[in-house]
Amino acid sequence: MDLTDLDQHAGHLRRRFMADGFLSLPGFMTAAEVAEVNAGVQRFIEAVVPAMPAELVYYEDRGDPATLKQVQLLHEHDPYFRSLMSGSRFQALARALLGEDVVGRNLQYFNKPPGIGLPTPPHQDGRFFMLEPCTALTMWLALEDVGEAQGCIRYVRGSHTMGMRVHERSGVLGFSQHIPGFGREEDLEREVVCPSTAGQLLVHHALTIHRASGNRSPDRSRRALGFIYHARSARHDEAAHAAYQNRLATELAAQRKI
Repeated sequence: MDLTDLDQHAGHLRRRFMADGFLSLPGFMTAAEVAEVNAGVQRFIEAVVPAMPAELVYYEDRGDPATLKQVQLLHEHDPYFRSLMSGSRFQALARALLGEDVVGRNLQYFNKPPGIGLPTPPHQDGRFFMLEPCTALTMWLALEDVGEAQGCIRYVRGSHTMGMRVHERSGVLGFSQHIPGFGREEDLEREVVCPSTAGQLLVHHALTIHRASGNRSPDRSRRALGFIYHARSARHDEAAHAAYQNRLATELAAQRKI
């Protein structure tokens, strides 16, 4: 999808997004564009990750670099990823879906290594964002084909209209909060499984409940980029967010997870 297509379909996409709480856009990036992004990710992992603060880089096994599962704030450490975050079709789409100018908050790398990638617990991203109002979204760009065996994302349709659910600490590295009461009939009957092909973009509202299984495949990874944008009118509690991140980093270090 290019900017011309986005301009033509912005109203329709926003209506779908606001009704369901998520959006699936196959072919958002071409095969050539995905190859370029994958090359950029590999370069970043090899050249930049080794010098990044430990609290921004997570591994399934801290002693094994091949088990890298998550990297935060790519756009703050590399000009290529800064160009994907700002002044891009991703930012333009976020602006169209939220209906106002947006602020780019985070660009993340995600992976579930083959056979050991853990489940993503049910949660709402807004629980981490500390925004008022919680007018924000997350984009998830598949960098390879992802089916149910690799842990594709599952959304609860319409859950963004029901406010923030109670969350508790999860103990899962990279997803520190979860919804302990998830799994009620009304949750599961509205859940939508979203397998993705390389270049497909999934977008969800910050209040949309979602989760993913672990990677059961013995030989296929589950690589993706995540983009977080919030409405410029939303107020971000910088102090509270920084305090939470500092507490989390201290706990993870004490547990020898980072």
